[in-house]
Amino acid sequence: MSITVTTWSLEQTSPADLRPAARPPAGVRIVRAEVPSPEFSRFLYTAVGGDVRWTDRLPWPYARWSEYLARPGVETWVAYENGTPAGYIELEAQEGAAVEIAYFGLIPAFRGRRIGGQLLSYGVARAWDLSERWPGTGPVERVWVHTCSKDGEHAMDNYLRRGFRLFGTETEEEPEAAAPGPWPGAHPAV
Repeated sequence: MSITVTTWSLEQTSPADLRPAARPPAGVRIVRAEVPSPEFSRFLYTAVGGDVRWTDRLPWPYARWSEYLARPGVETWVAYENGTPAGYIELEAQEGAAVEIAYFGLIPAFRGRRIGGQLLSYGVARAWDLSERWPGTGPVERVWVHTCSKDGEHAMDNYLRRGFRLFGTETEEEPEAAAPGPWPGAHPAV
């Protein structure tokens, strides 16, 4: 069996494109994970993406996670609610003065609590000023992301509300697979 998956590519081409979200509830803070940690990054990846079928990095060995996270211009920003990780945004500097939002999302138990808009707003602002933290990289001229029909129901709306513009759409058939959850046999919180 297969499913039809639509992928949308969106971009901002100026820091002025960003339309920040309202402030999050009290107790929410966003912090950069400055020490590359494959264990923590894999935890975030599986906890956020397990119910929406993020599977591309599941086979990555520890060494590949380490190598990727140590690359100049790769940053992980984590939203915490009262000390508990709620979600993250991963930025990746690319050729051509671009920064990709490689991954973004919330752990299921934290969705629908006004954290996602703030995390995306903060992360996009950090994408625009990424070159200030990475000497040798030039000024950012474009921030882009892709989202797909498997992502959360509010993902596309959040990107559009933050000022992203659609620049590409692709549709393809993918093998249907069960959502892996944050670990085999886990059921996401509702």
